[in-house]
Amino acid sequence: MPDLLIELFSEEIPARMQKRAAEDLQKLVTDGLVEAGLTYAGAAAFATPRRLTLALDGLLAESKPVREERKGPKVGAPDKAIDGFLRGAGVAREDLEIRDDKKGQVYFAVIEKPGRMAADIIAEVLEKTIRNFPWPKSMRWGAGGLKWVRPLHSILCILSDESGSVTVPLDIDGIAAGNGTRGHRFMAPDAFSVTSFDDYEAKLKRANVILRADERAELIWQEATNQAFAQGLEVVEDRGLLAEVAGLVEWPVVLMGKIDDAFLELPPEVLQTSMKEHQKFFSVRNPKTGRIERFVTVANMETADNGATILAGNQKVLSARLADAKFFWENDLRVAKAGMQPWLDSLGNVTFHNKLGSQKDRIERIAELAREIAPSVGADPDLAEKAAKVAKADLSSEMVYEFPELQGLMGRYYAKAAGLPAEVAAACEEHYSPLGPSDDVPTAPVSVAVALADKIDTLTGFWWIDEKPTGSKDPFALRRAALGAIRLVLSNDLSIKLSDLILIGYEPFDAALRWEIEKDELDAKAAAARWLGVSPNEADKVYWEVYQARKAAGRVNTSLIDLDIDWSDVQHPSAHLLSFFHDRLKVFLKDKGIRHDIIDACIAMPGNDDLTLLVKRAEALAATLATDDGENLIQGFKRANNILTQAEAADGVEYSYGADIKYAEEPAEKALFAALDAADAKIGPAMKAEDFSTAMTAMAALRGPIDQFFTDVQVNADSALLRRNRLNLLSRIRNICQSVADLTKIEG
Repeated sequence: MPDLLIELFSEEIPARMQKRAAEDLQKLVTDGLVEAGLTYAGAAAFATPRRLTLALDGLLAESKPVREERKGPKVGAPDKAIDGFLRGAGVAREDLEIRDDKKGQVYFAVIEKPGRMAADIIAEVLEKTIRNFPWPKSMRWGAGGLKWVRPLHSILCILSDESGSVTVPLDIDGIAAGNGTRGHRFMAPDAFSVTSFDDYEAKLKRANVILRADERAELIWQEATNQAFAQGLEVVEDRGLLAEVAGLVEWPVVLMGKIDDAFLELPPEVLQTSMKEHQKFFSVRNPKTGRIERFVTVANMETADNGATILAGNQKVLSARLADAKFFWENDLRVAKAGMQPWLDSLGNVTFHNKLGSQKDRIERIAELAREIAPSVGADPDLAEKAAKVAKADLSSEMVYEFPELQGLMGRYYAKAAGLPAEVAAACEEHYSPLGPSDDVPTAPVSVAVALADKIDTLTGFWWIDEKPTGSKDPFALRRAALGAIRLVLSNDLSIKLSDLILIGYEPFDAALRWEIEKDELDAKAAAARWLGVSPNEADKVYWEVYQARKAAGRVNTSLIDLDIDWSDVQHPSAHLLSFFHDRLKVFLKDKGIRHDIIDACIAMPGNDDLTLLVKRAEALAATLATDDGENLIQGFKRANNILTQAEAADGVEYSYGADIKYAEEPAEKALFAALDAADAKIGPAMKAEDFSTAMTAMAALRGPIDQFFTDVQVNADSALLRRNRLNLLSRIRNICQSVADLTKIEG
């Protein structure tokens, strides 16, 4: 069984495209070969700046003959149907067979494909792969029509076994496949031939090309850390940058340079970001001071002066870049020390969203919301409001304009320079967090208040203008904002009513609606309808009543949250947003191993807007259902609920009270009364104390008495009195179990 080696040699492939391109090459070629009947034992793909390589071992020498039978239309079917079948099967009408079927005679096509040599199949598959390769961007060159990420120079394609190697015959727009390649562009540019993958990789290394990206990355990291260690320093770890730099060189040569003393007082994050973004340099830190004092650059070749000329050029360019950064830093510090007011004023000219106002408008909303949230998270309201007002000031700074990824972080530096409290400075940096599922969650109370306010304002604002996520589309990252709010609440163990926060977040938009209503009462229906997302008649029925109640009470300007409103007829927009939070919570908890039906059973209970309690309830229920008692209790509960539901439907009455132990005849019946009394005595206080574990344990203890009851007692007794009493007893089972969670939603 031969091995296959393919190399596509070109001008430099952008580093960001290399990994995906190697994966695409492997998938397209292997899928094509397998589809054509050529299987293989193993495959590996590699990429360097100038080549994509694919190696397959244990490939079949030829495909096996294939015999396929296809069922066609009935005999006597319209000619168009038969002709379409013939085209699809690739046979002539006279080749069709007529066979008996359940519904009469039908045509069958027997398609026989002879085996083909591996070389023919490979040439066909590789040409199709090259011509249809999914580069993010590609180009044409010269007079040909072939497209590739950069001009393609040569194709290496050989089959090898114990007897030797042969070149697969292939020509694509004048580029003929061969058995040769080239080494390093400058250090070993001459062509050479290869006979197998092992020969190929060994000769490349002798020609100053390291084929494997992980090997190049490991070499870079080891050499950089060794050089730093020798000087008592450490390299700042950046795996993303390491992967990118490994894709820029075929023969990595690590060089360490010094940063000019004039720039050492810049914040280390500024130095690190500037060097990474502009020069692809690694930062080297002094562990004693935390300052970035040196840098590591990776050249693509060895030089006679051991890289001195390369390093000198890099240091010259770096000094120019850092001079710009220093200029931005010094200008920004002057504004920060003066109180940052020019930045805050300029945010009035920065549009957040054309329907939601400017960044300044948004900051005012967040500040009010942070003040409301502060007591619930243990923060000082004044500090929370102050932090929210300056948290986004750095968006107007020159440094953040140049390096947007430093927003928040620079806000912390500028807040300190302005003499603001440490809690405010920390909130400036942390209020964006958490951004992703693995991002750290703020724990400082002021930071939590501002971060939560920021996310609630984002969600309520975009819900207000009806820009909700749809399907896979979420242009404003609202799912991420909801998950961030969920993690803030859960990680800090906050007992906070999310529906209250949402209503407070809606208040600025509600105020805008009130203004429309007060301005022109005739337009009240239309304004309310736009707000509620319902028809004017429905809006009139609910919101207009709310407005009139406010007006009568002299509380037109009071918040919705302060009113006792019945939204039973029309769902308030906040309910939709709370449902969105619940959906994100399901995803979050599913990743932690809690089933969706368990979460649904807990969401169905009152108080589902307190996410911390909701999760504790779900965890306790999940732990209970993981036991035999819990699992069997569900079956007993469902049996009781089914019998009771059917009886209530048949009798037209509700059996919800009146079970009396004096009518109990069977021992199992009396035992169940006692067990329910004991469970009730434990579950009620436990639920009030929010001790879900104790409540669930007490509920699970009912498993035995319920099982015994159904074994020994006939519910639908001949006596109407006994039957009614026993149905009311089942109602007690249902009520006690449902007081813990809605067990009807548990599957199985």
